[in-house]
Amino acid sequence: MKKTTSLDELIEITKDILRTKYASAEFAFLSGSFVRGEATAFSDLDVVVIYKQLPNAFRESFYFRNFPVEAFVHTPETLNYFYEADAKDFVPSLTAMVAEGVEVPAKTDLSARLKHSANEFLSRPPKISVEEIRNFRGWLTDLVDDIRAPRSKAESTASGTTLYAALAGFYLRANGAWSAKSKTIPRALRKLNPDFQRRFCESFERLFVAGETEAVIKLTEELLAPHGGFLFDGLRLDAPADWRKPVE
Repeated sequence: MKKTTSLDELIEITKDILRTKYASAEFAFLSGSFVRGEATAFSDLDVVVIYKQLPNAFRESFYFRNFPVEAFVHTPETLNYFYEADAKDFVPSLTAMVAEGVEVPAKTDLSARLKHSANEFLSRPPKISVEEIRNFRGWLTDLVDDIRAPRSKAESTASGTTLYAALAGFYLRANGAWSAKSKTIPRALRKLNPDFQRRFCESFERLFVAGETEAVIKLTEELLAPHGGFLFDGLRLDAPADWRKPVE
């Protein structure tokens, strides 16, 4: 599969994508790992395509000149909606694509406004609440208990996988940053604190490779200590009052 690291070539390919598939679009933001210079042989070409009007936003995948392409097709109004959806999930995926994106075929007043809006949005991560901290404490306590004395390395790995994402999410949110998921977790941790990212990754590598739990447990304990530590006794999580359905 052909790959390239030339931004100029990527821009020309994106222009051809617009001409071929999205001829009436205003412009596109070329984004993702190719733009960051982090692409692998299997990376997608991420393109956020902007129209003035659409019946609905959509996402589609296809190959173009041997490149796997992920297209996120929007209007300014649907972008705003998805920004809010990102905020509810605490992971600003689409917002970051626009903020870091390169305008194709060229910068316009509208593209500049959309990038400004995305950057403004990213500059204000939602603050973690007291209730969220309490919920994280209970969740992380349960996950750590699952790896303290696992019945097998397979169980340790399975529980550790969930703990990896949960602990990273707690650290990022508790330190005033957006959360992250999947492969973006190490990148987000490195941006916030390279030393912590190194320790985090080393601790989980010991868990996943050798089944050693001590480093991960100690790391979790240290992160929770300023917020009251592990929490089990007295934890209560109330469901909304309208979460009920009549029995027929």
